[in-house]
Amino acid sequence: MSVQAIATNTEGTAVIHPAWVRATHWINALAMLVMIGSGWQVYNASPLFGFTFPPSIALGNWLGGALQWHFAAMWVLAINGLVYLTLGFVTGRFRRKLLPITPRAVIADVKAAVTFKLAHDDLAHYNAVQKVLYAGVILAGVVVVLSGLAIWKPVQFQELAALFGGYDAARYVHFFAMAAIVGFLVVHVSLALLVPKSLRAMIAGR
Repeated sequence: MSVQAIATNTEGTAVIHPAWVRATHWINALAMLVMIGSGWQVYNASPLFGFTFPPSIALGNWLGGALQWHFAAMWVLAINGLVYLTLGFVTGRFRRKLLPITPRAVIADVKAAVTFKLAHDDLAHYNAVQKVLYAGVILAGVVVVLSGLAIWKPVQFQELAALFGGYDAARYVHFFAMAAIVGFLVVHVSLALLVPKSLRAMIAGR
């Protein structure tokens, strides 16, 4: 069976999210939650700004413990993310779901969203706002992994660190990429609660 046939078969009228999308989605979600919590604890050891995160929402209790959690989740996120990206491109799902994105469509859907007129009847179709958010969080995920590697091994990955402007700059890039992901999660979870059938679809696929 061809790749196109597989894609058509997995994304027909009955199945909204094929099994590989659901599996990678929930693995990514768990890995990202661990990375966020442990990342806040790592941040607290050497803050970039004039604030720290409350220990009650940080993971690891101390720097060493947080780093162990962070590195463990990093490999899960990197490997699972690579599987997700590979299948997304190979099956053509990204092309079908995320393209095209036009400024006019984004502006129109933003206006509809803020006036609570944005339709959610067809879960198989992403509106322009969803396309921008999903494409953006994929990019943020790639940046957060690469900048994390530059921070972790700035000598071994010196070319990568240089790409981000050096070790110190890579820390800021890493922080803001993670902040973008946290912002996406807040919006994503809020919408899932407002439209419960979207959550059911990501669990059951239909």
